[in-house]
Amino acid sequence: MSTRPHSVLHDRPPSGRADGTPAIEFVGVHKDYLSHGDVVPAVKPLDLAIGQGEFFSLLGPSGCGKTTTMRMIAGFEDPTGGKVFLAGRDVTDVSPNKRDVNMVFQSYALFPHLNTYQNVAFGLERRKVGKDEIRRRVGEILDIVSLTGMDKRAPREMSGGQQQRVALARALVNRPRALLLDEPLGALDLKLREQMQVELKRIQREVGITFVYVTHDQGEALTMSDRIAVMNAGVIEQLGSPREIYERPATRFVAGFIGTSNLVDGNVDRVEDGLALLTYSPQDRVVVPVAGTVRPGDRLEVSIRPEKIDLHREVPPVSATGGSVLSGVVSEVVYHGTSTNYTVSTATGADFTVFDQNASNAEDLAERGDRVFLTWAPRHSYPIGV
Repeated sequence: MSTRPHSVLHDRPPSGRADGTPAIEFVGVHKDYLSHGDVVPAVKPLDLAIGQGEFFSLLGPSGCGKTTTMRMIAGFEDPTGGKVFLAGRDVTDVSPNKRDVNMVFQSYALFPHLNTYQNVAFGLERRKVGKDEIRRRVGEILDIVSLTGMDKRAPREMSGGQQQRVALARALVNRPRALLLDEPLGALDLKLREQMQVELKRIQREVGITFVYVTHDQGEALTMSDRIAVMNAGVIEQLGSPREIYERPATRFVAGFIGTSNLVDGNVDRVEDGLALLTYSPQDRVVVPVAGTVRPGDRLEVSIRPEKIDLHREVPPVSATGGSVLSGVVSEVVYHGTSTNYTVSTATGADFTVFDQNASNAEDLAERGDRVFLTWAPRHSYPIGV
């Protein structure tokens, strides 16, 4: 962990202004392509504000518009309509090299014939920065990215994670207002990728620069982000903190795309004290917190996360659950060491996934074909689109 003062990035104006002006703002931005004479929308009209010093992720499947959105920030794509602002300045028609943002790609794009110091210093030398200033700034940024003492190494002599840090240092040393990262960890193996997720968040926190991160990896976005925009078919389906998006998915797509979610629907039998009751049999029910607009007879779709559910071998007493109870039959068992994952065919007709934490009773596992009962508290049922 670095201990020196990081003037390398903090002796310039911050990535937004003190008056609350966003670091990056889209106003009505959209992007269309022509395909065989037809107009194909890649990004539909979008209003978006990304705050100063925020770690902001664009998350979604391939073709959802996230990379196109980032490229419009960088200036590599011209919007079909709308305005792009950086720190309050309209840059819609400004060329990429004059936008004061830098980009880091999955490929790193390091110069193989240059060592670490030369790679990081390259942009500063192109801008005719003095040698003493270059030495100071390169030394400080190498400290921040934990590469002190590796300044003479060539890229081929470094691990994938170290090369990724060199690419970050090269981008950050230029003091951009925002750093754009396009799937930067995609080439790393799982263990190194998880380590770099923590490192990226630490680096972003230390330098205080706005990071905009494009990924299709839900775990990556949840681990690092202050806010996440979940994109699908050119629109943002939900924008919020990782906790909000995971715990309270706004749409069926978000519920299914972020982690694992059990989805069940049914008609509301009654509403009491802000709780709706969906009944499937005398013993099978789902209890859902709802707003005052929900009435008996309404149809609800409900999301429940697998780790929120308790699995019982015997029917639990009503007083012990205080909420939802579904019976079912185990159709699949997968042992993961720290947990056992069950697939249960429930009385609703839907298959439920249950993550059961392994503890001292880990040997007492349910098996395929066993009849079981699933319970969870009302607060863990989330109505979608209500």
